[in-house]
Amino acid sequence: MRTPVFIIAALFCFQIAGAQEGTINIQQDPKIDQLVKVYKTVNSKVDYYQIQVGFKTNDQSAQRLLDQVQIDFPTWYSTIKFQEPTYRVRLGKFRDKLEAERKFIEVRKKYPNAMLLKPENSAK
Repeated sequence: MRTPVFIIAALFCFQIAGAQEGTINIQQDPKIDQLVKVYKTVNSKVDYYQIQVGFKTNDQSAQRLLDQVQIDFPTWYSTIKFQEPTYRVRLGKFRDKLEAERKFIEVRKKYPNAMLLKPENSAK
């Protein structure tokens, strides 16, 4: 007699525990949004050293190369930049030359034709 009562009581408790709902109200200082905008503006003007892994004449082969680069260097920033007539696969966003050169040596082991690119503003 105890077992069926215990099972019914346990099911009732599980039903009550599963039915709990709540809401979260986050109060955020409006100045945080302003700081995020300033941060984005400043970072959009910063130029980085990048490593160009390769370039392709069509977007499908460039995407395949990018996919391989993302497998080889999963934690690094990577992108395709179109500069007519080629799609250029680029890797990394390095602020200083020393870091860029160290990473460049690492990339050249896998991609021997890679090139280290200077920031665009410093090239002018």
